[in-house]
Amino acid sequence: MTDLADSPARPSGRALALLRTEGPPAARIVVTVAAAWQAALWLGAEQPPVFAAMVPLVALRGDPMTALGTSLQRILGVVAGVLIAIGVLNLWQPSTLTLALVVTLGLGLGLVLRAGGTNNIQVALSSLLVFANASPDSYALDRVWETVAGAAVTILLAPLLWPPDPQRVLTAVAGDCAARLSRSLTGTAAVLGGGPAAARDNLARVHTHVEAVHAGAARAREAERALRFNPLRRRQRGTVRLRAERIATADGLAVHVATLAGEVDAFTCRDDLAPDLARARLRVPDVASLTARAVETALSGDDPRAAVTAAREELAAYARADSRPVAVALRRPLHRVLDELEVPSEAPP
Repeated sequence: MTDLADSPARPSGRALALLRTEGPPAARIVVTVAAAWQAALWLGAEQPPVFAAMVPLVALRGDPMTALGTSLQRILGVVAGVLIAIGVLNLWQPSTLTLALVVTLGLGLGLVLRAGGTNNIQVALSSLLVFANASPDSYALDRVWETVAGAAVTILLAPLLWPPDPQRVLTAVAGDCAARLSRSLTGTAAVLGGGPAAARDNLARVHTHVEAVHAGAARAREAERALRFNPLRRRQRGTVRLRAERIATADGLAVHVATLAGEVDAFTCRDDLAPDLARARLRVPDVASLTARAVETALSGDDPRAAVTAAREELAAYARADSRPVAVALRRPLHRVLDELEVPSEAPP
C-alpha cells in the first residue's frame, strides 16, 4: 500500500524516507555513468564520450528493472537514426525540408522498432542530432560506438549495483492493488443514492485506482522478466512468480470493480430508479465490504475461501430479498469478483 500511505509528518522524516528510496537508484546512475565514460576513454574516444555517459542516464532513470530493455531500445534507435541522417545528407544538403524528412522517417521507423509498447523516439532524436555537427559522418560513427559501449556497461552493471528486490517490490505493489480495489468497492457502495455528482466523482476515483492497478500489473511482468538477467535474485523466481500472479488477479478484478462503479453512475442519473437504489443502499454496502475483505485476503497470499463464502452468503440473501433488474445488475460484478477469487492457485512457499 505504498502509494496510498501517508508521508512522514516531519520534514526530516520525509527527507530520510526520500533518501532511502531514491538514494540507491541515484547512486547506481552515478557509478554506471562514470564507468561508461571511463570505458569509452579506454576504447580510444578522442572527444569527451558524452554519448556513452548518456545511456545509463536514460536507461536507469525509470524503473531499474527495465534497464536492459531501455538500453537495447536506445542502441537500436541511435544506429537507425544515424543511418537515416547519413543517407539523407548524402543525397541533399541540410535544410528545413531535409530536417523534416529525416524526423518523419525517424518517427516512422520508431513505430517499427518500438520497445515496451511505445514509439522509439530515439530514432528521430539521433537523426536530428546528426544535423548539429559540421562533419556528420565522423559524428555519427562516434555516436554509434560510444552509445554501444555505454549500453554494454549499463547492461553489465545494472543488475549488480544495488539490485532491486523484486520480491519486496511486488509485495508492496500487491498491497497497493488490494487497497485500491477495496476502497473502490466500498466507496462505490457508499455513494448509492448520494446523487449524480457523488456517483460521477466516485467513478473518476475508481478509474484512477484501476489505472494504478494496471500499472502495477505491468510492473510485475517487468519484474519477472528482469529476474532472467539478475544473477543475484534468481532464487526468488518462484516467490516472485506467485506474487506476480496475485497482481495479475488484481488486474482482472479491476475490470469488474470499474463495471460496478459505472453501473452505479448510470443508475444514479435516472430519477425513476431512486426507489431501487434506496433498497440497494440497505444491502450493497455489506456485500461490498465482505467482497473487499475477500480481495484483500487473496492478494495478501492467505486463503480467501472463508471470506469468499461469507460474501457469497450475503449476496444470496440479497438475491432472495430483491430480484429486480437493478439489484441483479449491481450483484453481477460482485459475483464475478468472487468467481475469480475462487480460481485455485498454488500456495506460496
